[in-house]
Amino acid sequence: MDQTAPRRGIARLPDFLALTRLDRPIGTWLLMWPTLWALWIAAEGVPSRDVLLIFIAGVYVMRAAGCVVNDYADRHFDGHVKRTRERPLATGRISEREAKGLFVLLVTTAFILVCFTNRFTILLSIGGVILAFIYPFMKRYTHLPQLFLGAAFSWAIPMAFGAVQQGVPFEAWLLFLANVIWTVAYDTEYAMVDRDDDLKIGIKSTAVLFGRADKAIIAVLQGFTLLLLAWVGWRLTLGGFFWLGLAAMAAIFVYQQWLIRDRSREYCFRAFLNNHWAGLVLFAGLVLTWWPDA
Repeated sequence: MDQTAPRRGIARLPDFLALTRLDRPIGTWLLMWPTLWALWIAAEGVPSRDVLLIFIAGVYVMRAAGCVVNDYADRHFDGHVKRTRERPLATGRISEREAKGLFVLLVTTAFILVCFTNRFTILLSIGGVILAFIYPFMKRYTHLPQLFLGAAFSWAIPMAFGAVQQGVPFEAWLLFLANVIWTVAYDTEYAMVDRDDDLKIGIKSTAVLFGRADKAIIAVLQGFTLLLLAWVGWRLTLGGFFWLGLAAMAAIFVYQQWLIRDRSREYCFRAFLNNHWAGLVLFAGLVLTWWPDA
């Protein structure tokens, strides 16, 4: 436990920023990009301003809520992992009661946001909350917690289609599956950073499950991600800019394979962070595909 004097008032703000990860936006971007992919595809271009703002705000709120419940679930483990031992719940700088209250506040805020869409999307949002809540506890029971994270990070895709089209077409589920697989790939890179510590304390992950086959399996997952996205592009007859964006994404995946070649903590973490650019280039391709004519 942290033995320093407790912070009070506004001095505690950095602790709450750390708990919600608002000071580390990579997770927000990894949730944002597939949400924006879905919105642009569903609207065949720029979605309405109201829907766009609701989903952008929702990404920030639900990512923060997911981080809070994740740290609450791991509060007795994080102190034993080098990367996480200074987290606010692990050190006691934020109490368990405060964390639970913050989670309820964030989820309530997200629900208020989704209430401005339609009934179909509101019903879909229930699944998103359930996934966000159960994912952090899965690492105790299965070596595939990344699969549950993938589902949680992808649930905004059917919701986006529901908000725009009031239905979820087949292409939306292809996009959902592609993003689930991509999430498993990049979160395995992330889990490779903590694999030694996880093995010591008994935490399960795909990095532990895959063992020495980790790099090959990540490559296969990345390949399936590209194939599923290509299927979406083919079914929707998307233009050259989409395919250019997909090719750039493939090149980024090749670069990540080079980064993780020695499985070093630093380079595995860099590979994980690099996925921000993979999401960005595909989004850029979609934006340019539906760029309005002059």
